[in-house]
Amino acid sequence: MQEAEVQQIVAAVLAEQQRLHKEGIDDVVMKTVINLLTSFGFEEDERKELKKDFIHLRKWRISVESAEGLTVKVIVGTIVSGLVAAVWLGFKAFVGK
Repeated sequence: MQEAEVQQIVAAVLAEQQRLHKEGIDDVVMKTVINLLTSFGFEEDERKELKKDFIHLRKWRISVESAEGLTVKVIVGTIVSGLVAAVWLGFKAFVGK
């Protein structure tokens, strides 16, 4: 056997070991997630419903965050408008004398 053939064989064996290792990790993670969800009361056949629930929660969270940002803008705008109005009335009163 030549050195190039040995390197090819070693590379193929290492690639196969890595693939098997990754598949093993994927299986363990999947079983862990399934066990965790089952312990929380979710059955495996309810995954589609759970996904819809998470989508709904994400939409709700995003809408609440945007409402909070809008609320801050409205409050700041109101305060600034009040201050500008007070300055304007003070200026009018000062000039009117």
